[in-house]
Amino acid sequence: MRRLFGTDGVRGLANVDLTAEMALGLSAAAAAVLGRQDGGRPFAVVGRDPRASGEFLSAAVVAGLASAGVDVRDVGVVPTPALAHLVAVGDADFGVMLSASHNPMPDNGLKIFARGGAKLPDDVEDAIERTFHSGSRNRPTGADVGRVENGGGVEAAARDSYVEHVLATVEHDLSGLHVVLDCAHGAASAVAPRVLQRAGARVTALAATPDGLNINDGVGSTHLAPLAAAVREHGADLGIAHDGDADRCLAVDADGQVVDGDQIMAILAVALKERGRLTADTLVATVMSNLGLRLAMQREGIRMIETAVGDRYVLEALTEGGYALGGEQSGHVVLPAHASTGDGLLTAVQLLSRMAETGRSLADLAGVMHKLPQVLVNVGGVDRSRAAVDHEVNAAVAAAERELGETGRVLLRPSGTEPLVRVMVEAAEQSHAEAVAHSLADVVRARLGH
Repeated sequence: MRRLFGTDGVRGLANVDLTAEMALGLSAAAAAVLGRQDGGRPFAVVGRDPRASGEFLSAAVVAGLASAGVDVRDVGVVPTPALAHLVAVGDADFGVMLSASHNPMPDNGLKIFARGGAKLPDDVEDAIERTFHSGSRNRPTGADVGRVENGGGVEAAARDSYVEHVLATVEHDLSGLHVVLDCAHGAASAVAPRVLQRAGARVTALAATPDGLNINDGVGSTHLAPLAAAVREHGADLGIAHDGDADRCLAVDADGQVVDGDQIMAILAVALKERGRLTADTLVATVMSNLGLRLAMQREGIRMIETAVGDRYVLEALTEGGYALGGEQSGHVVLPAHASTGDGLLTAVQLLSRMAETGRSLADLAGVMHKLPQVLVNVGGVDRSRAAVDHEVNAAVAAAERELGETGRVLLRPSGTEPLVRVMVEAAEQSHAEAVAHSLADVVRARLGH
């Protein structure tokens, strides 16, 4: 049986792969696994991004939890990191977030956070799956059923708590900085402009009017062209882009050039090291990070630890080592001193704060690292489960690695959230990287195609 949980919760086409029945059942199963062991009454926080399917899926989650005897605070539309924050400060036993992050609107997902706002380890997810498939449920009656707290006052208080939390991390006045802010018509829309304005920045907001259907539609962290154009048009200092649930942050400089998660991590790592706050002078990143980041960190005297792809694995390494900074090229950046998960808005204010502190442009700060040409080809319509075991695919990867030598690298991996295999190649020259990547993609397509 295929595992329900991927690298970032349960995700798929809403009402097909992720149904109301599944959301209800998984929530009740989570209550059985994560509820209080002392017999006390468990408490959970539920939130969602603005996509239309989140309305019925969050209702199913709330119903599943309350039917299992869990008291629920339904905080409505909030960023994923806000949900994690609310679980922590509210002393909740766990939290459930309905979001498919950067995926298009027809998709949705279910993410579960443990006490303290931490993502679940694999063994706990497996326990929830087993309980879900077993069909056994605790069905309290009478006064033992869960109670639900919701409504406009609850939602406003939840957003206000998160806004104040992020603002408390800003160490430098952002006055004088003009930022174009792309909210992806997502969960950032109600909070991100307010935070940056209160921190002193001049804000021009884009894609900040969600209607349930337009989330990530040609905007946000996976579609940076409109943001780059707006930055140039308005003569802004920079642009910030979030994804649908605002756990990512990417940027563009004043000329509209993209500043990705690797460059943002490099900027913040140097800043933290200067302040003596970069624990063990160590940065945690994934195998997808550009080779240029590794070279830059070596020059700056900063050690890099690599993890598998997924911010949950970055989080595990950060927790185990007590490190201060980690993240992904995609814009998931984790600052454990302030958050238990990737937080796009927190990342944005730290980046702007560094600009205000130094008086330097984003392009100048991003120059700490030189990105090697990197080509990523997503090969769809293939059996991703065979990517690691097919001998011809492995032989083609080995041959490509020999061809590139020490001037590049190859990474081939199945997506954890989508039905495809990702082929990533870095090389000293763009044309060389493209040729090798497309050659490998052809082998993957021929060998693993359905």
